[in-house]
Amino acid sequence: MSLNLQSDVSLRPYNTFGVDVRARLFAEAHDESEVREALRLALQHGVPLRVIGGGSNLLLTRNVEALVVRMASRGIRILEDDGDRVLVEAEAGEPWHPFVQWSLAQGLVGLENLSLIPGTVGAAPIQNIGAYGVELKDLFAGLTALDRQSGELRDFCLDDCSFAYRDSLFKQQPDRWLILRVRFALSRTASLLLDYGPVRQRLHEQGIEVPTPQDVSQAICAIRSEKLPDPAKLGNAGSFFKNPLIAATQAEGIRAEYPDLVSYPAADGQVKLAAGWLIERAGWKGYRDGDAGVHRLQALVLVNYGRASGEELLNLARRIQADIHERFGVSLEIEPNVF
Repeated sequence: MSLNLQSDVSLRPYNTFGVDVRARLFAEAHDESEVREALRLALQHGVPLRVIGGGSNLLLTRNVEALVVRMASRGIRILEDDGDRVLVEAEAGEPWHPFVQWSLAQGLVGLENLSLIPGTVGAAPIQNIGAYGVELKDLFAGLTALDRQSGELRDFCLDDCSFAYRDSLFKQQPDRWLILRVRFALSRTASLLLDYGPVRQRLHEQGIEVPTPQDVSQAICAIRSEKLPDPAKLGNAGSFFKNPLIAATQAEGIRAEYPDLVSYPAADGQVKLAAGWLIERAGWKGYRDGDAGVHRLQALVLVNYGRASGEELLNLARRIQADIHERFGVSLEIEPNVF
């Protein structure tokens, strides 16, 4: 199959903010050979190669003078199965939530807390996606990536990836590694993680005392649907800011002034603050400036009410960052990739 290269393509359908910018060149890559062809064509046309998945962790602020390649490879396979531990490999273009649902349908446990996260399998390690007490690294068993510099394939193990909170080697070196396939170590008998956020409470309200992985997934889908807007109806990229990590002494200083501060213990004596609480406490929840706004139900989510530009959304984010720093002395870091 040969790459279908297009010129001057709107990226509005390919980013969940629904920002209307244009790519100089655009193509969809369905396999490794098409990825390699895209690299050759980018070099031939003298432009960078930009890779996107579901466009759910992306804020586009201007036209993209590059060859934008959307990963569209598909395929899920079981590589090993010893009756308990099951090694599963998925192609980078597989949509994340359907992949989670596939794993549950096979009787596999581990990914249920990561239900309803938008995006693709290949993008998941870049952010080290996480939700409700589980991060991708907890189930990670390896990946295969193409080295753009040498053209060689490399297999990565957990220790190679420098996973951290919403971070990885692949986020730190975006112009070198192009993820093709990701492997996960799942189980048929692993215990469920229920004590983060309102998961257990939701299950109790439903009269479920001994939940299955499917029960947990459905509860989390319901919780996320209530908290987060559907990008098909209201443009957004989910959580726009990372929860900041600060010293415990600084957290106590903030708590002295704001006793209702929402925080969680973190590693190395640090404390993780709830960015959504900071933004809401500062009065930004439900704020709107033209078509750029802060969601009325979840202050952590910036939204596009229709025709907001990426620059307008970024300017709003910067205003929020400046206000939070002035009020609390805390720096908020933007989670999506900004181009």
